[in-house]
Amino acid sequence: MRRVVITGMGAIGALGHDAAATWREMLAGRSAIGPIRAVAADRLKAKVAAEVRDYDPAAHFDDKRLPLLDRTSQFAVIAAREAVRQSGIDFDQGDLRERSAVIIGTGVGGETSHDEAFRRLYAENNPRVHPFTIVRVMANAPACHVSIEFGLTGPAFGVVSACASSNHAFAQALQTIRAGGADVAVAGGAEACLSFGLIKAWEAMRVLADDACRPFCLQRRGLVLGEGAGMFVLEEYEHARRRGAVVLGELAGAGLSADASDLVLPSQAGAVAAMRRALKDAALDAARIGYINAHGTATPANDPSESRAIREVFGADADAVPVSSTKAVHGHALGASGALELVAALGALREQAVPPTANFLDPDPKCDLDYVPNVAREAKVEAVLSNSFAFGGLNAVVVVRSLR
Repeated sequence: MRRVVITGMGAIGALGHDAAATWREMLAGRSAIGPIRAVAADRLKAKVAAEVRDYDPAAHFDDKRLPLLDRTSQFAVIAAREAVRQSGIDFDQGDLRERSAVIIGTGVGGETSHDEAFRRLYAENNPRVHPFTIVRVMANAPACHVSIEFGLTGPAFGVVSACASSNHAFAQALQTIRAGGADVAVAGGAEACLSFGLIKAWEAMRVLADDACRPFCLQRRGLVLGEGAGMFVLEEYEHARRRGAVVLGELAGAGLSADASDLVLPSQAGAVAAMRRALKDAALDAARIGYINAHGTATPANDPSESRAIREVFGADADAVPVSSTKAVHGHALGASGALELVAALGALREQAVPPTANFLDPDPKCDLDYVPNVAREAKVEAVLSNSFAFGGLNAVVVVRSLR
C-alpha cells in the first residue's frame, strides 16, 4: 500500500493568521472567542464568536481577483499558500501538476456572499445582485481557487458533509493517493459562516453558548461558531522521500460511518464505528494512540455521547489517553474544524505535548475521561486520533502518527 505523509501545513483562523500562531495559542489554551463584530450583535441572542480579526483581504489578493473570492475561498487560498510554501514542493517538476489533486471540505460554502446577495434582494428590494454571486457561493469554489492558484490539473473537487467535511476531504485524499490517482494532494477545509442569517439559524436550534465554549464541562452551554481554514500538502511517501521533503507526520488511516438514524442527535454506535475503522485502516491498536482530539462541541448531547464512544473503543486504555477539544479556543468552524484540529494533532506529535481543553470549570459526571483541563501537558504521543461528527449522522475520523 502506498503510504501518505504530510509535508506542508497552513492555517488561518481566530487564533492567528498562520499555522504556527494557531498551534501556539492552542497549546497555551488562550481563547480567541469574543464579542461578534461581523454582524450587528444587538440583534443576536448569542453575541460571541471566534472571528478572524485584523484581516485585510487586499493584503492577499489584487483588485482583479478579489471580487471572485468569497471569504471562505480567501481563507482556503491563504492557508494553501502557507502549506505549499512549507512543503517546498515544485509543481513544475515533470508531470506533477497533472498528478496533484485538490480536495477541500466546507460545510456551507460562500455563506457571507449568499447572505449579502439576498439581503440586497429581499431587505433592500434591489433586483440586482452581484454578477459573481454564483461563483462565490458554490461549495466547490475553494477547491477551484486553490487549483487555479497553483495550476494543478489533477482531480479537484469539494467535499460537503457539515462538520465532518475536512476529515472527509482528508480521507478522500488519502484514498486517492493510495490508489495511484495522484502523488500529491492539497487537502483541508475552509469556512466563513458568520453571517447574520446563519447565526440566527443556529440560534433557532438552541445550541449556541452566550458566554464561552466549555467542552465536556458541567457548565457548558453550547457551541460557539468560528471561522478559518486549514490546508495540508499530502504526498505519497516515496515521492516525498526522493525530493528530500521534511515530513510532519503520516496520515495513517481514516474511518467513515453514517448513523443512518437522526439528523441532529449524535449516535454512539456511529462514532464507535468510525473510530474503529480508522484504527483498523491505520493498522494500530487503540493502546498506541497517545492523544485524542475530540469533536467536543460543548453541547449537551455530543459530549457525553462522544465520551461513551471513546470508552467503548478504548476499553481499559480509555482512562490513560488524554482527550481534549480545541474548539474551546478556536470555536466550531463547521466544515473547517477538522482541518484546524489537524494542526493540533501534528503539533502534539511534533512537540510531544497535548493542548488543553480550555475554559474548563467542573467535570460533568456524564463525561468521565481525562480532558486535560486548562493546562497543556507533556506526553508521549506516537499517534493521534482526530474525531469529526456531523449533523446528518456523518462521522469521519483520521489517524496521524510519527513517521516510522
